[in-house]
Amino acid sequence: MVLRNVLLTGTLPSYITELQSLQKLDLSFNNLTGEIPSALFTMNSLQYLFLGNNSLSGAIPSQKSESLQTIDLSYNFLSGNLPSWVNSGLQLNLVANNFTLNSTNIRLLPGLECLQRSFPCNRNAPRYANFAIKCGGPQMTSTGIIFEAENRTLGAATFNVTSTQKWAVSNAGLFADRQDPQFVQNTLAQVKSTNTPELYQTSRLSPGSLRYYGLGLQNGPYTVRLFFAETGFPGRTTQSWKSLARRVFDVYIQGTRRLRDFDISKAAGGVERAIIRNFTANVTENHLEIHLFWAGKGTCCTPIQGYYGPSISAISVVPNFKPNVSGIPLGIPEEKNHVGLIVGVTVPIVALAFILVFVIIYLKRQRDDDDEELLLGINPRPNTYSYSELKAATENFSSSNKLGEGGFGPVYKGTLSDGTVVAVKRLSVASNQGKEQFVTEIATISAVQHRNLVKLLGCCIEGKRRLLVYEYLENKSLDQALFGKIDLRLDWPTRFNICLSTARGLAYLHEESRPRFVHRDVKASNILLDAELCPKISDFGLAKLYDDKKTHVTTRAAGTIGYLAPEYAMRGHLTEKADVFGFGVVALEILSGRPNADNTLENDKIYLLEWAWTLHENNQLLSLVDPTLLEFNEDEALRVIGVAFLCTQGSPLMRPPMSRVVGMLAGDFEVSKVTTKPSYITDWAYKDITRSFMKEESQTSNASDHSSNNVKSNNKTTVGTDDQPIHSPVNITEFQEIIGEGR
Repeated sequence: MVLRNVLLTGTLPSYITELQSLQKLDLSFNNLTGEIPSALFTMNSLQYLFLGNNSLSGAIPSQKSESLQTIDLSYNFLSGNLPSWVNSGLQLNLVANNFTLNSTNIRLLPGLECLQRSFPCNRNAPRYANFAIKCGGPQMTSTGIIFEAENRTLGAATFNVTSTQKWAVSNAGLFADRQDPQFVQNTLAQVKSTNTPELYQTSRLSPGSLRYYGLGLQNGPYTVRLFFAETGFPGRTTQSWKSLARRVFDVYIQGTRRLRDFDISKAAGGVERAIIRNFTANVTENHLEIHLFWAGKGTCCTPIQGYYGPSISAISVVPNFKPNVSGIPLGIPEEKNHVGLIVGVTVPIVALAFILVFVIIYLKRQRDDDDEELLLGINPRPNTYSYSELKAATENFSSSNKLGEGGFGPVYKGTLSDGTVVAVKRLSVASNQGKEQFVTEIATISAVQHRNLVKLLGCCIEGKRRLLVYEYLENKSLDQALFGKIDLRLDWPTRFNICLSTARGLAYLHEESRPRFVHRDVKASNILLDAELCPKISDFGLAKLYDDKKTHVTTRAAGTIGYLAPEYAMRGHLTEKADVFGFGVVALEILSGRPNADNTLENDKIYLLEWAWTLHENNQLLSLVDPTLLEFNEDEALRVIGVAFLCTQGSPLMRPPMSRVVGMLAGDFEVSKVTTKPSYITDWAYKDITRSFMKEESQTSNASDHSSNNVKSNNKTTVGTDDQPIHSPVNITEFQEIIGEGR
């Protein structure tokens, strides 16, 4: 429930606590009064609570449910001691109240004592007369001003005070319908209209209310400079619908609105252009407040869902008077003697250091220019991570964090500094993937957003290092769940949902996404399961764009034997129907709970497709269902088998599009009857080929363990064509290349 900034008055109504499914409650920026009902904090369903910028009074409730983890109570008149449940693991914004804080509170929430309503730190004993902040980024110097780093993690209800108590930042708000909220905008674009474009490479974002404070300032008039550049949207020259996006917000200084409906790109004359707005402000109580506020205007859902709110790159505040304060934090002594000597020695050393730094930066930029240029054209741009950051996240790519290894390199579990768990794909030197392929993969994954596709969170492109950062899915891959490698019991409703949802993900890639995509390696190990066992299609490293006007793309085959469509394996003839074939094989694996080939079984059951057709001919189709399932829906099971038979037809023309597959699985369309066994099953002599061929290949394959198992037994799907089956000879060299890129 979001009723933010809608002029609500009175006390909090008690009936809110009766909404047992309520997960998010935002009543901020109203004029609510009275105390907070204790029952509100103990609702089992409530996860996010925003009550900031009201006139609430009294104490914070003493009890809190485990589910409530994000709480904004800033800018009220709350008082008393903090409850015992307060800890540093919560997202808790309590600034601008009247709490009584003890040493434990200050240790858990450092700096909160400075951000109470009276702003007591250095009150009436000012230490500073200026401050400068690099919003969302590291410290840097521009035009002689040192912009201090403001790159600690901010969340939906957080604040941070510098150790010197010179300035602070506070954020409140949650991006609506955004699965991976980011509070920093990164860009590698060369921002125009400025001599220091690096100042605009990071910007702090907020979905609601973003405040910066100058603390312990000497009273008097100041000049406030706010640095902006719109780097989140493409320019109008791209003629993209995303270029129509508008970021609109208000700016308040010392409580007075100074900018209304401010649109950065409109004011600057376009995107990726710097603009600085100057204001004068009077400090009378030793603190200064700069408030950026989203009032619900502008666009909300481009370039991605839940993208809106204020953005700022830097802040500079200088006095319009001659200050008489030291500007030195407490505890740091002032130098009184030998000033001339210090200056005489320091200046040439600093000058020499600057020259050396400039030379190093210049040489590094020369080396990395190509890497940066490759990323400039990607929109929306993925987050970028440093190699050292990912190295620390994965504990130096520890083998204990290794999730698996595909044809392009190993994948590791990692934990970023903000606690986010990710999967880091480290592209190996041995793989043939160059810069262009790397950037293509980034662009491919960034361009598609669907609940059944794995999300790319960012990348690293430092020198020769190439890494991709994905969302981490805790239940790993479908093949591990199905074939007993992890202890997951998939009942029938879960299996049917996995099958249907995977089909929806492929249908989106083939028909709804613009541009369209062919995955090229649809298999059980490339379908990952999240915490709720919702499937997400992974590994777009093998995906290839194909033009709407082309019926097929001829390319060197890259995929996994056992899932390859005949026309793709033999001729490199690629259409979306190659993915349809792979999906048909996966559907049978989901239903049967066994891999598409298993040499430990009886001869007539080794190959799943062959066994399925044998059962079909003997009117025993339901014998294909996994015997470990205690119960299943017969109608749905027969629907899955019928769809799988259609998807694995020898001719791509006879396979349905994935949108039709979705309709048939959902019961919207009747499943067409298939009466003829595909020729690649009836005509090929498997056993003349597999024994000697796969024995050799098992010694040379670089694919993952599971892919290797597929190779040993699934070569029958690699030697067929649409109409004229080929018995022999098999092109071993071509197949070795295919196997090497198996995952």
